[in-house]
Amino acid sequence: MVRLDDPYLLSEKQIKFFRKNNFIKLKNVFDKATIDYYNEVISKTVESIETTQVPLEDRDTYGKAFLQLFNLWQHNKDVRDFVFSKRLAKIASDLMGVTGVRLYHDQALFKEAGGGITPWHADQYYWPVESNKTITVWIPLQKTPLSMGPLEFSSRSHIIKKGRNLSISDDSEEIMDKKLRIKDFDHVIEPFDIGEVSFHSGWVFHRAGPNKTNKMRKVMTVIFIDHEMRLKSPENDGQKNDWKTWCPNVKIGEIIASPINPVLYSKGL
Repeated sequence: MVRLDDPYLLSEKQIKFFRKNNFIKLKNVFDKATIDYYNEVISKTVESIETTQVPLEDRDTYGKAFLQLFNLWQHNKDVRDFVFSKRLAKIASDLMGVTGVRLYHDQALFKEAGGGITPWHADQYYWPVESNKTITVWIPLQKTPLSMGPLEFSSRSHIIKKGRNLSISDDSEEIMDKKLRIKDFDHVIEPFDIGEVSFHSGWVFHRAGPNKTNKMRKVMTVIFIDHEMRLKSPENDGQKNDWKTWCPNVKIGEIIASPINPVLYSKGL
């Protein structure tokens, strides 16, 4: 198995690609044995805390997109080790060009067999943070073909302002699909090999297709922020909720250094 704190070396070409496009896919970040092990651990943790009772066909578009569970690291020590991996945190730090990163929160995204699309959206709509130094790692817990609904990216779409005020919804899918086509950004749709992960910035637009298979599409994500990130005054209800939930007791203008936002990587440590 891959040691979770061993570094994954990025090339200058990869770093330049990310900073231009605001996403990147990286192969062999983990080996099959590591993914298989954490697939089992994370799946059991999800099962232990998942409480959704509404049938798939009765949910709205967002509800059909996936089951989502947050901060699994607080429920299981092995999941904590995975989320706190210096291997991942250093990649995040190097791609953003910062000297260290904190945890914002983790999130399991399990798209059920027959689950619907994940609409176009930009994550940072929900985050009350002062800068754009935010990044999410998307880790499939199995090989993920196109039929299973892998993550899709609109390359370089972080540069546009329209759509940043949209929550994830049918409206965001329709409006941004048209907007991104007009702008002629590259729409990147590719399968994920086992052990392959992606990183994307907070303002790059992304989506996922439906899960047309008869198996659950299991994904674990971790959101990293610059270790010096400060809390800003929230601009919408989503940001108000995130302040309360993921930045507890942090005041506006302060560094987001609550007990659930630990530094996961810092150069020199």
